[in-house]
Amino acid sequence: MKIDPSLKNLNELFPADFSEDQKARAKTQFLKNLSVEAHRFYGGKMQTVPKSGIYGFNWFNVYYTPGVSKISTSIREDGDSSFALSNRGNLVAVVSDSTRVLGDGDCTPPGGLGVMEGKAMLMKYLGGVDGVALCVDSRGADGKNDPDKIIEFVKMAQHSFGAVNLEDISQPNCFKVLDELREACDIPVWHDDAQGTACITLAGLINALKLAGKKLSEAKIVMLGAGAANTTVARLIITDGGDPSKMIVFDSSGSLHAGREDIKKDKRNYRKWEICEKTNPARIATMDEAIQGADVLIALSTPGPDTVKRAWIKSMAPKSIVFACANPTPEIWPYAAKEEGAFIVATGRGDFPNQVNNSVCFPGILKGALLVRARKITDGMAIRCAYSIAEFSEKRGITPDNIIASMQETEVFAVEAADVAQQAIKEGVARLNLSWDEVYSRAKADIEAARALAEDLKKLGHVKEPPMEMLEKALEQAIAAVKK
Repeated sequence: MKIDPSLKNLNELFPADFSEDQKARAKTQFLKNLSVEAHRFYGGKMQTVPKSGIYGFNWFNVYYTPGVSKISTSIREDGDSSFALSNRGNLVAVVSDSTRVLGDGDCTPPGGLGVMEGKAMLMKYLGGVDGVALCVDSRGADGKNDPDKIIEFVKMAQHSFGAVNLEDISQPNCFKVLDELREACDIPVWHDDAQGTACITLAGLINALKLAGKKLSEAKIVMLGAGAANTTVARLIITDGGDPSKMIVFDSSGSLHAGREDIKKDKRNYRKWEICEKTNPARIATMDEAIQGADVLIALSTPGPDTVKRAWIKSMAPKSIVFACANPTPEIWPYAAKEEGAFIVATGRGDFPNQVNNSVCFPGILKGALLVRARKITDGMAIRCAYSIAEFSEKRGITPDNIIASMQETEVFAVEAADVAQQAIKEGVARLNLSWDEVYSRAKADIEAARALAEDLKKLGHVKEPPMEMLEKALEQAIAAVKK
């Protein structure tokens, strides 16, 4: 079968005698192979192009010297005018020290560029937001990664951007970086691995519990992994009404509870210690015991597919909900979790049903924050975004294999932006007071323009379609690797 350039027939390309496990592994390998070749073919994913018209070379006297001096002095007199007189009002810095890149760990400072450029691409195409990848070296003289170096870098760079998206910073440094910058900066500083993942996870959980006929306040929730993502997921769930006494969180050393002196002694782990103090009052120690009768398992842990055991899923409550969201490989394959009785299974990947991935969240929440020139993104704004996604999805219909909107649903991002903007105004962190309709209309227009631009670049030949030979080679190599 010929590969469709859109990859929409990906699931049909593998040998008929492949097992579900082989198909899943081959698909992952194909996507990795193709990623390398596509990035090499295009030389990365992003470029810089003018947004204003160049009608003749005399226009450079307007856009540059001497005319532009009036822009500089105007901003000097009114700093907030920089949001309107430059691209600052629609520009996000995607900042990382590349110490926790997806499931691959420390990839060296430039190693994060693939992910950060990808983030910028998603921001533009999904949210109509411009982004620039900034991978920085946070190592000190002792060779260790120093959170204060990232903090100082962002403080210095903030005046060029409307918001900052932190990404792939290892714990415990990520906690200090986010918490200090949220208060120190006069623009939103958002940690997508933490707040973004928490926001979209809560959105998916809201609708999954509805389908299962269960309430958040009554659900027994087990969480595997206690990094930036799951600790923030736990915080938002508790803030939104989840019962911490029914929650058990595990890190690589065991369950979190008030007896974990190792966490208490390390002041850098203050966010994990907050979870220790609030959850697991019975101090249940093992996963085998914790998962018995659990309604929900949220795994943001070591990439699998054997991190989550089949026996654990089998021992959960009827109509159990399993979020296996490690990237690039979920902690358990969805088919395996379903075979063991899971009612709803979600992953972080778009090639399986129920993608619970922050790509459905961050473009909209950032767009809303930018349009009202918010000074920060609060937990209240993140929770409102979660409900915005959940409500939008429920209105268009949800099923056990389709619990939340996907990236393909353009309107969800404009709705998120409007809802988040109203929450920012309500909480007093917005510089501009715009109506819901104003934000929605502007966001939708920008998103449609960004997508049209991408299509025009292809139609006019400025972006070339990758050769079919590239796709076929990536597929052949993936199939051969799995057959070994």
